[in-house]
Amino acid sequence: MQLRRNETVPITETYQYHANRYPQKTAVQIDEMSVSYLEWHQLVCRTAGWLSAKKTKNKRMAFSLPNGLPFLQLFAGAAMAGWTAVPFDPRWSPSECREKLSLCKAELFISDQPFPALEQTLLLNECLDEINHALVLEPRTFDDEPFYIGFTSGSTGAPKAFIRSHRSWIESFRISSRDFQLSAGDSVVIPGSLFFSHFLYGAMTTLYLGGTVYLLKKFSPSRLENAVARNPVTTLFTVPTMTEALRAENRRIDKPVKVISSGANWSRQAKKAIQKAHPHLSLFDFYGTSEMSFVSVSAPEDFHVKPDSVGRPFHNVDVAIRSSSGEAVRTGEVGKIFVKSPMLFSGYLQEAAAASPIDENGWMTVDDMGWMDEDGYLYITGRENSMIVYGGINIFPEEVEGVLLSHPEVEEAAVIGIRDDYWGEKAAAVIKGKAPVKELKTYCKSRLAPYKVPRMWHYLEQIPHTSGGKVARHLLKEQLKDVIR
Repeated sequence: MQLRRNETVPITETYQYHANRYPQKTAVQIDEMSVSYLEWHQLVCRTAGWLSAKKTKNKRMAFSLPNGLPFLQLFAGAAMAGWTAVPFDPRWSPSECREKLSLCKAELFISDQPFPALEQTLLLNECLDEINHALVLEPRTFDDEPFYIGFTSGSTGAPKAFIRSHRSWIESFRISSRDFQLSAGDSVVIPGSLFFSHFLYGAMTTLYLGGTVYLLKKFSPSRLENAVARNPVTTLFTVPTMTEALRAENRRIDKPVKVISSGANWSRQAKKAIQKAHPHLSLFDFYGTSEMSFVSVSAPEDFHVKPDSVGRPFHNVDVAIRSSSGEAVRTGEVGKIFVKSPMLFSGYLQEAAAASPIDENGWMTVDDMGWMDEDGYLYITGRENSMIVYGGINIFPEEVEGVLLSHPEVEEAAVIGIRDDYWGEKAAAVIKGKAPVKELKTYCKSRLAPYKVPRMWHYLEQIPHTSGGKVARHLLKEQLKDVIR
């Protein structure tokens, strides 16, 4: 297909090919319901036709839906129609939805339940009925405008709205095929909320390549175990908290499965434990962000060679480590991570962040700090804006958390900075587990510089997380502001 400049094909471009080549192959399966590629292509075309008939100014559609076929159908239909889809977290309150609608200026808002406070709410069942009677929209090309507005996980503050283009995701699909070895022959389990871009991407790349998506309505270790056992599963998209839940409940995966994990730092000890419990798994752990997409990947063989790294850059990604003055640092020296690739996002939606975070040479950073070794492996030390400054010395919480998590009686750990009039900030450790404070202090002192050992300690039964499985540090600080002194 010959494209004009700034013209692109949508992320749904391959659906017609799959429908023609293997019409009866399962595209999506949810519990006992399955949808063939022929049915999937027709659903998406009708959804695109329904949207194209809507008279709106900005062609933005927001929706708040649980995991299910309608979520995928609306997202793909919007992409085919040249619209922008804006998934909302189903856990958001009406006031949070109103705030996000004001930000993204979506003229359609679809939900499976009424939102009396939001006048523009359309009920899902009514929309699906209209879609069933809509004219089919034939696939076409259009200007490469945004097709997806998502929200960062907000681990250190309020989530930001990020914008994605078709081209960035299609390039990501290609790199998934190469570096994750995904193909039309894969059957992929998606156990997490589609609101989280890692799981949404996992489903959409599988459909782009012609594989089969097994979608869980809701995650639980038992549901995941059953889905893998009952179906011809080859691949699992996950985050570390899910694999840890599998191990904690002694759930079994007794067949060769490729695990594609992201969303939080996965410690060496946790990886070793999951490999020991599930020797059939092949672990692909990648580092990426909502803004930069894929950055580096640790393939199964890399873990045995460089267990503490986040792997080497993907094949179409350049990584540079720079000092605070912008100069390249030496091999092994910590600096700010900059990335250049065709998978970068298109920017933030907020007017206050209107200036492009991508420089004139195509490089950007999200202020993560790290270093590279002589073999080109990348190591993450932490995020600059989660850094604790203790008496003028920098402490990265992720490093301290890694040590705490290696203790056998610590289930989960989070380290946050607490304001202090003398030191500026003190490191406070929040622990889920049975290890006593005295023992943990001794344990940390034997593995960390003295200034990195937490000065305050608190125990919780549950540590709050973002939708992406990361520790929600800002929520933790708010929750403990009157407890930790």
